[in-house]
Amino acid sequence: MTRTALGWQTMLADLALILFMVTAAAMADAPDKPKAPAAAAKPAPKPQANDPARSQPLAVWRDGDGAPDLAAWLAQEQPDPRLQLTITLRYPPAAQGQALARGGELAKVASARGMAPRVILEPTPKAQELEAVAALAFDQS
Repeated sequence: MTRTALGWQTMLADLALILFMVTAAAMADAPDKPKAPAAAAKPAPKPQANDPARSQPLAVWRDGDGAPDLAAWLAQEQPDPRLQLTITLRYPPAAQGQALARGGELAKVASARGMAPRVILEPTPKAQELEAVAALAFDQS
């Protein structure tokens, strides 16, 4: 007596065929849906006033002992009209006048180099003294 053995491959093929037939029958009963038009690309959100940093800086300058002045640092950087110079001044609340004056000085230096800097003043209670940082980044819209 010969016996025909059904292997797992045959049973798997049968189940796959059954699944295909059930799916085809269900799709035949489904109504045709019109294709939705492609969604229009949403414009990029406008930056908020409290969100000055929008990209990673390419170069950073910090005011301090042994650091070149801002004019010398800007002279070393490759000029690119797409770059935005952001000058950030962090200061203790008592040094607001000093921060305003220093921000004006740094802005004049950058303007003399043909740049239109963005100056940000950040009062920081934890700051011990005025800290000036300048960053070049592709932030322009």
